[in-house]
Amino acid sequence: MDDNKRLNAGRSGLIAYWPLDEGKGSLAVDVVSGNADPISYALLHAPFTEARDPQWRKGMRGNAMLFDGYSTWITRQADAVEAPYDAISISAWVAPRSYESGVEQRLSAIVNQHDREAKEGYILGMYRHGSWSMQLGLAGIWVELWCHDKPLPKHEWSHIAATFDRAEAIMRLYLNGEQVAELQTAAHAAITPCKCDLLVGKNNQAAVLAEAFRHNMFDGLIDELKIYDRALTEHEIKSAYEGDLDAHAGEIPSIAEADIRLDRTPLLKDRHRPQYHASPPVHWMNEPHAPIYFNGKYHLFYQHNPQGPYWAQIHWGHWVSEDMVHWRDLPIALSPEREAVDPDGVWSGSAAYDENGIPALFFTAGDDSAAPNQRVGLAKSTFLQDGESDLIRWVKHPEPLIVQERGQGMFGDFRDPFVWRQGELWYLLIGSGTDGQGGTALAYTSSNMLEWEYKGPFYIADSAVYPYLGNMWELPVLLPLGKEKYVFLISPLGPGADVEVFYWIGTFDSEACRFIPDQDEPQLIDVGDFHFTGPSGMVDPKTGRNIIFTIAQGERTPQLDYDSGWAHNAGLPISISLREDGRLGIEPIEELQALRGAHLISLTESTLVEANQLLQKIQGDMLEIRVEFAEGSAERAGLKVRQSPGGEEETLLYYDWRLAELGVDRTRTTLALDERSDHVQSGRLELKGESLSLIVYLDRSMLEAYANGLKSLTTRMYPSRPDSLGLQLWGDDDARIKSLNIWEMSSIYG
Repeated sequence: MDDNKRLNAGRSGLIAYWPLDEGKGSLAVDVVSGNADPISYALLHAPFTEARDPQWRKGMRGNAMLFDGYSTWITRQADAVEAPYDAISISAWVAPRSYESGVEQRLSAIVNQHDREAKEGYILGMYRHGSWSMQLGLAGIWVELWCHDKPLPKHEWSHIAATFDRAEAIMRLYLNGEQVAELQTAAHAAITPCKCDLLVGKNNQAAVLAEAFRHNMFDGLIDELKIYDRALTEHEIKSAYEGDLDAHAGEIPSIAEADIRLDRTPLLKDRHRPQYHASPPVHWMNEPHAPIYFNGKYHLFYQHNPQGPYWAQIHWGHWVSEDMVHWRDLPIALSPEREAVDPDGVWSGSAAYDENGIPALFFTAGDDSAAPNQRVGLAKSTFLQDGESDLIRWVKHPEPLIVQERGQGMFGDFRDPFVWRQGELWYLLIGSGTDGQGGTALAYTSSNMLEWEYKGPFYIADSAVYPYLGNMWELPVLLPLGKEKYVFLISPLGPGADVEVFYWIGTFDSEACRFIPDQDEPQLIDVGDFHFTGPSGMVDPKTGRNIIFTIAQGERTPQLDYDSGWAHNAGLPISISLREDGRLGIEPIEELQALRGAHLISLTESTLVEANQLLQKIQGDMLEIRVEFAEGSAERAGLKVRQSPGGEEETLLYYDWRLAELGVDRTRTTLALDERSDHVQSGRLELKGESLSLIVYLDRSMLEAYANGLKSLTTRMYPSRPDSLGLQLWGDDDARIKSLNIWEMSSIYG
C-alpha cells in the first residue's frame, strides 16, 4: 500500500484489510500494515501426497479464500495489530459451506482476537444452523449480540458487518446492508484488549477433539475482510455493500458449484487413499447406508462430516452409480436443521419405495432437546415434482415417525431403521437392546409409511452364551435368501462387544414379526477385525442379488487423519446368497471386472518357485489377484503383498489347513511407528476338502480377500516405503499353484 492509501486508511479508521486476492500461495497480505500473514493448511506439508497451497477461489472482488473447516486459518501475531478500544467495526463477505454444532457454545470464528473466559477482545463468527454473533469483552463483562432469525445461508454470499461504539454504548449487526440486530451495552464500557493472536477462520479458544482437531472453525469462503477502530454508520455499510455489487449488475452473484464443493482432487495422489473404493471427496465418513435402485441408477448414502476428517455434526453424503462400481459425488442429501426433526444430527438409516414407487429415506433423527434424543425421521424425494433423476432434493416429514416409548427396547438406544415393503405392509427394524438380555432389533409395521405399530423384539440372542454380541445392536438388516430363508445381520455394541458384522440364517414370521434362526450361534462374514463394519443391504431389482455395503475402517491416529484430510471409505459391494450346502455364499460383485486394466500374469499348474520367478516383475498397489492353491499340496499357503524389495515391509495373507484359519499377518506391514496396522487378524474357515481359491483386491491401503466364496477378510496396510509394491506367493515348499491371474485396476475417479 502506498503512503496516500495508508493515510486514507488511517483517516477511515481501517486498521486491517485482507482483500484475499492472492489466488495462490500460503500468505494473506493485510494491505493496511503490509504484513503478509501465514495461512495454515493441512496439505501444505502433506506427508502422503503432493504438497498443495491452501484453496483459493473466485471471490466477490477478485479472489477469495476457501477455508476447509478444520485446518485452514490465517494468523496475525498479537503484537502486529492494533487492538480496538473505544469502537470496532468488522465487515466481510462470507459463504458458509457447512454449519458446526457449536461445541462449548463457542462460535465458528470468522475473525477473532479474544478470550471469552477472561472477558477480553472480540469475535465475529457463526453458530448452529447459520445463526451468527458478535461478542466483546467490555469492562469485565462478556457481551453477546446475536442474529438467529436471519441465518447465513450455505453456499451463498452474504455481506456481514458488526459494529460497537463506546460513546453510543450500542452493538449492531448488519446483513447485506441492512441492520438485523442491536444491543444496548453498559455506558462508557470500552473493549478490554486481548493479547492473543488475531485469527481468521479459527477460534482463539477452540474446543479440542481427539488431540489433533479443533472445533469452532469456519468452513466456506471469506472475502474482503476489514477491521476498523471506529463504528461505521449504516449508510457507510450499505454503500460498501452496494459498491461491491456494482461489478455484478447490482445483484449478489451465485457461486459456481466447483468453487465451494468439497473437492477430491488434492487427495487423488495420496499413496494410501483407495482409488476404486467409494469415498467422500474429503474428510470423514461412517458407514454407507440406504442403498436403493431407481430409474436406472443406484443411490448410496453415507454418514459424513463435511467439516473435517473427524466424527462430528453428521450429515448424509450421497453417491450415484449405474453399475455399483463407478460412483459419482452428489451434493449432501440431508443436513441437521434447526426447524426440522434432526437439529443435532442425521444418523444412519435406510431407503424404501413409497406407495408411488418413489424413494423415501428413513433416518435416525438426533434432537438433544428431546428424551430420548434418537427418533425415526422420514425424507421423501421430490422426483414427482421436479423429475430430477439424481434425487438431489429431499423434503423431511415435519414430525418424527416413531418416538421410542419406555418398555420398547433399551430406552435411549434407538437407531438405524431398516425398512422394506412386503405385500401391503412396510416393515421396520431398528437397533436397540433389552433389559439384561442383550441386544435386539425392534420391529414395527405400517400400512401407510407414516403410522407405525410396535410389534416387539425381532430376535434376542442369549447374551450369557454369546457375550461378544454386546447389550445393544446397531444397523439391523434382513434380506431374503430364496423363497423360505432369510439372513439377518447386526453390528454389536456395548461392554464386551465384538464390533463386527454378525449374521444368522433362518426364517421370518411376517405375521408375528419374529426371526427364527436355524442355529443360535452367530456367524461372521469377514474375519478382518473391525475393518468390515457398518452393514447395509438391498435386493437389487435389476439382478435379484442381495448386495451388502460396509465401511472399511481406516484404523489410523487422529493426527494421521488430520495430516491426510480424509478418514475411512466404503468396502467393495458384495453379493451374498444361500449355497447348496446351506452356508452363506460371499462374493465380490461381477461388475468390478470392468475396472480391470492390463492382464499382468496368467499361469496354470505351477510350483511356488516358478510362479514367484514371474512375480518378481510384477509390482502394484491397485491390483486384482486370483490365485488357486492345489488342495493337499501344503499345510499353509498364501500371498505376500505390498512387499519392499528387501522384505522389510510386507503383508501376508494366508490360510492354514491344520487350523482351518484364514488370516493376515501385519506384523511387518509398515515401519512407520505412528501407524496402527501391526498385528495378526484371523478367523475360522472350513474348506472341507476344497482347494484354496482367493480373490484379492489391493487398492493402496486396502486389502480385501474372498476365500472360496465363503469368507472375506478386509484389512488395512500403510507401508512407510513408496517402493513397497512387490508380490510373492508363500507356503510350504511343496505348495502347488493351480492358477494365477493378476490385473491392474483402474481408478473410478479419473
